[in-house]
Amino acid sequence: MRTPVRRRRRDAAVAAVALAGTAVCCWAVASGRVGEAELAVFRVVNGWPDAWRTPLYGFQLLGVLGMPLLVAVPAAVLRRWRLVLALPALVPVKLLVEHGVLKALVQRERPGTTIPGAVLRDVPSAGLSFPSGHAIIAFGVLMLLTPYLSRRWQAVVLALAVFNGVARVYLGGHAPLDVIGGAAAGVTIAALLQLVVGVPVSGGAPTSTATSRPVSRR
Repeated sequence: MRTPVRRRRRDAAVAAVALAGTAVCCWAVASGRVGEAELAVFRVVNGWPDAWRTPLYGFQLLGVLGMPLLVAVPAAVLRRWRLVLALPALVPVKLLVEHGVLKALVQRERPGTTIPGAVLRDVPSAGLSFPSGHAIIAFGVLMLLTPYLSRRWQAVVLALAVFNGVARVYLGGHAPLDVIGGAAAGVTIAALLQLVVGVPVSGGAPTSTATSRPVSRR
């Protein structure tokens, strides 16, 4: 028996809000400079002790290009076929949006070029910095997984995505607005993908909590 699928108005609303957030970030960094408030946040996070380097380097790997394909494997095992379709699609759409649209609109260099004294930990010192591709992937995967997870696991995946963004700033690869803009772009892409492929009517993970309150997933 086929699982009924729905396309939620909420995803359209999330895509619209996230797209607006992406546009605001583009406007904020259009000059290529790092503002005082953003610089202050960068210096705090980038100045954390070197002892944190290994765990935060691990968190940043959650945003590599192959992550959606890796997550698609257990999704296929669990026969979440709509998710299996959406996760690989995130990769080419991310590349198109990041390089074909956002980097064409905004040319801001990495902190190694724009921020004097930035601590660089195995990241490039030059090249376009906005948006963070790692954040696009991490928050895109988060958005795609959300309809299939219980609230507890949603919080876990959200925390992982946030740590991914923090790690990129700590390592010196991006300024904070690069990460925020990337996160907003990732949510936009994933919400639109969910509108295309749909999500199961039953919603999240097959637990008694998730199935007994389907209205909360609408």
